[in-house]
Amino acid sequence: MPGARGRPQKIKIRILAQNDLLTMMRYAFIAIVLLLLTAACRAPLGYTETLWMPQQQEAAPPTTARRAAPADAEAYEPDTAHLDHTPIKYIRVNVHWMNNAAKTANLDDWRAVNYTKGMIHAANYALENNRAMWLPYGNETPLLPTRFRYVLTGRPDDPNDDGIYFHYDDTLYYYVHIGRRNANYSSRRVVDKYGVQLDTVLNLFVMPYHVDSMYAPNFRGEQVGVALGNAVKIAGPWLRMWGQDPESYWQTRGNINHEVGHIYGLAHAWNTNDGCDDTPRHSQKCFNKDSGPGCDTLTSNNVMDYCALQVAWTPCQIGRVLMRMADESAKTRRLLQPNWCRLHEDRAVFVTDTVVWRGAKDLEGELTIMPGGRLVVQNRVSLPAGARIIVEPGGELALEEGARLHNACGDTWAGVVIREKNGLAGRVSSAGRVTVENLSHQENR
Repeated sequence: MPGARGRPQKIKIRILAQNDLLTMMRYAFIAIVLLLLTAACRAPLGYTETLWMPQQQEAAPPTTARRAAPADAEAYEPDTAHLDHTPIKYIRVNVHWMNNAAKTANLDDWRAVNYTKGMIHAANYALENNRAMWLPYGNETPLLPTRFRYVLTGRPDDPNDDGIYFHYDDTLYYYVHIGRRNANYSSRRVVDKYGVQLDTVLNLFVMPYHVDSMYAPNFRGEQVGVALGNAVKIAGPWLRMWGQDPESYWQTRGNINHEVGHIYGLAHAWNTNDGCDDTPRHSQKCFNKDSGPGCDTLTSNNVMDYCALQVAWTPCQIGRVLMRMADESAKTRRLLQPNWCRLHEDRAVFVTDTVVWRGAKDLEGELTIMPGGRLVVQNRVSLPAGARIIVEPGGELALEEGARLHNACGDTWAGVVIREKNGLAGRVSSAGRVTVENLSHQENR
């Protein structure tokens, strides 16, 4: 009968609805339990955790405290006792090999690819192995690590793009450094035409000399280059017609690092107004130690001088470069690989003694102030997505004027956690203008 068939059908539908509701309740209960277990796993056994937030009157509106003051170069010099407090920055680069249409003016095949990789390796080797200053003679200038490197970068949407490009252009392939009529070292035409990812990658153009220059009586073929903001043009002795050793890329390391120094705000070191007191003024007459009488003690090896061996960076020069890299308003910051966006579990920072951060920091892991540790923050500190600042019992976080806690990539982080055990708790203090932004659990304050 129609009625008899219909009634069980309605009952069946009602039972299914009840089962669905019970299933949803079970899932919700499991989710809550998992959430509690996850929270419990993050807090060690026997500890309690409290999320800290500054008082409203202590927090400046984001519109008026968008960026902390850059401080000074000394504030960015790497602390050799706490190198993990200054994560290595990576400058994204690609390399363009300029050639004539006949493909006779420059390397063109696998040798250029190998040369490129060797060239980046040589430049990185010089950065990894900073040398002591030769000038002033007998100096005691501290030797600090540079804390930045290069990484060859192709287009992210093309797995076959290795960041190495070849261009054949009879009009734009060559480099002329001097000459009133034909000099093109400062021209951006080749950059504007062939540049790739100019907003996020430093473009390095390897350009041969013009044939007319090479056959001039006074031509010497020196390593030369120019910095153009988001690009570098270099020329030097790797021309195929010269029969140079294919591993002569070691000769390019100083040239590349010199021009990148300009990109990140450094001036020539022999000048009196380069902004660094630890780069001595000198005559710039000795290219190497064999250049003439007295050159054994008058030759420079600083990366920003004109010399045969450009391998020394002073503390001030390193600090100025890292200060520019930390400046959120600097266009050259966009050329860096943003390793500070994503949380890296193996890059946690632990503060165990008293440390003052006057310069800005872009951390790549969680930050923990351990028992007996005291961290004073006077600038911006960026935490990666999902990261926390943990203040252990007996540890202290002091946020002073200009402190800003945020995520530099516009993502969210998990806030400041105070841990307590057996009546002893971590301590957080704030004074003056303190800004906390990009929290995952609360609106920016």
